[in-house]
Amino acid sequence: MRILQADRRLITVLSIVFVQMAGAAMILPILPLFAERQFSMSPTTVTLLVTSYFLAQFIAGPFLGQLSDQYGRIPLLVISQLGSAVSFFMMAMAGGPAMLFAARLVDGITGGNIIVAQAYITDIVPREKRTEALGYILAVFGIGFIVGPALGGVLSAWLGARMPFIIAGLAAALTAVMSFLFLNETVDRQSPVVRDRRRVRLSPVEVARNYPLVLILVVAFVGQFGFGMLQSTFALYGSAVLFRTYSEQSTNLGVGLLLAVVGLGQFVTQTSLIGPMKRRFGDALLVIQGALIRMVGLAILALVSSPWPAAVSCVFFAVGMGLMMPPLQSLATRTVSETNRGGVLGIYQSSASLAIIFSTAIAGAIFTLNPSLPYWIGAILSLAVVLPAGIVLRLSRQAKLNPAEVVNPAD
Repeated sequence: MRILQADRRLITVLSIVFVQMAGAAMILPILPLFAERQFSMSPTTVTLLVTSYFLAQFIAGPFLGQLSDQYGRIPLLVISQLGSAVSFFMMAMAGGPAMLFAARLVDGITGGNIIVAQAYITDIVPREKRTEALGYILAVFGIGFIVGPALGGVLSAWLGARMPFIIAGLAAALTAVMSFLFLNETVDRQSPVVRDRRRVRLSPVEVARNYPLVLILVVAFVGQFGFGMLQSTFALYGSAVLFRTYSEQSTNLGVGLLLAVVGLGQFVTQTSLIGPMKRRFGDALLVIQGALIRMVGLAILALVSSPWPAAVSCVFFAVGMGLMMPPLQSLATRTVSETNRGGVLGIYQSSASLAIIFSTAIAGAIFTLNPSLPYWIGAILSLAVVLPAGIVLRLSRQAKLNPAEVVNPAD
């Protein structure tokens, strides 16, 4: 927590991320069931709705990260949050599936708020503190997931299925105002460093030649593939399996509360576990430990058929994700020069988004075959990711993640 005491800008940006995530998390337990009940969309179509968001984010992510390197963090942060607000309001007014898909595409195209927030944080904290600082974003995600899904379930049960979308839109608009008023720009557009950024970007060839970065992207892809399976089918799984004898209102609330358990696990992991464990084990070993813990969580979820054991699986999953993702992002920033932090985080996010695109596109069909099958696949992939993560561990111990090792046309 010493980082938070040292820089008020970090507290401000985390507050903004919290408001944004709490709003976004409100719709997570609602959107799949809303689409299924209001517009008679099949599980396959519902999961494609999730895919559309990540497809748009995959295309736009690298550009948003690199644009923030060139033109500043604040303009991109404000634009992305306004895009999210427009998307949520579109969903609230949707009269059919086409509007829902259009809304998710809008949010995905402008959805660089987290990428830019991460880049902003790497600007204001020293390299040795980045894992802990990036972990605070997941901690804030956790708090947002505690408040958001539960609030979404309550609002949906009491005020109707469209109300969470309206509140989420207002929350996103509020964060845009907060970003503009309370954050100072960290990118000096007139500095020689920024002029270098405009000349030298991370091209596909550069990424392919950066062996440590490629391995990290593989870990992110495989790891997020399993997460996409869970994200796109969890509400449907809750309705079909965990809460199959419950009413619609109780199912909405129950799914929201289980997601709140994930949020609580994320919060505890980032505020209490990741700092001491990083100092003891290092970033790369944390990635392996997180993947194995997440595997256990997904396997438990695949085996159970009632809410209470599912809550235990959510704890394991949250701790595993919390230990795995911040150090993986921190390792990615160590594979490029300091002038390309936003760009590499955008590429990292695109790799994760690409995994979720493929996983959510097929998750509905897999869920139709067997509701627990997506979680078995996720568990197997969490185990498989240990191999490339082990190679990253070896490279980090050999000090081969230094940007000086990266081939750069400007050098």
